[in-house]
Amino acid sequence: MSGSPPFDLIIFDYDGVIADSEILNNQALSEMLTAHGLPTTVDEALEAYMGKRWRDCAPVIREKLGRDLPDEMLVDWTARCEAAAETTLQPVAGVQDFVAACDGPICVASSSPPDWLALGLQRFGLAEAFGDRLYSAAVHVERGKPHPDLFLHAAREMGADPARTLVLEDSTAGVQAGVAAGMTVVAVCAGGHIRPGHPERLMAAGAHHRINDYAALAGWLGAEPEV
Repeated sequence: MSGSPPFDLIIFDYDGVIADSEILNNQALSEMLTAHGLPTTVDEALEAYMGKRWRDCAPVIREKLGRDLPDEMLVDWTARCEAAAETTLQPVAGVQDFVAACDGPICVASSSPPDWLALGLQRFGLAEAFGDRLYSAAVHVERGKPHPDLFLHAAREMGADPARTLVLEDSTAGVQAGVAAGMTVVAVCAGGHIRPGHPERLMAAGAHHRINDYAALAGWLGAEPEV
């Protein structure tokens, strides 16, 4: 299996696509927001913030709180996530075998900061497979998802034509970004955060195809789908 025709590049989102970390992240976020006076459930956090970088979440949280955010909020969230990751962070089932079977160019393009990406990739034994091809909306572009900037930046860095690039995403913001970039987008519904109705929302956001596991994705790529 490879990033075979018609795809010259596969771009992986990270949280929920490589790392099964959406529940971990949003559990920490919901607890933090609740502690700061904004009662928030995990499902509410997933719906409002999944797939977006902190810089874009902060104004939404500020408006809901009705006051400025404490300076330490991002530091607090990062610390909570990293502490939970030590014992609970796991890869999305099947992603390691899928990556090992890829013989074409691959990279990561995520809203999360580079240190978080590196932490999980090292833990999962995938650091070498991706090397330094890690692109973060937190540092590499001015506009985050759902804008196409990050995916277009990744494609430029990788020397790939967006029209021949496949994006693997699990959030509506990410799907919208990939579609806006002119790429083919597969909705990856293999993580533990997938709730009833979420796959349908990803398709409504413009995803071209959806898969429930990486074996299905490998099979779909092997069929050389029309795009």
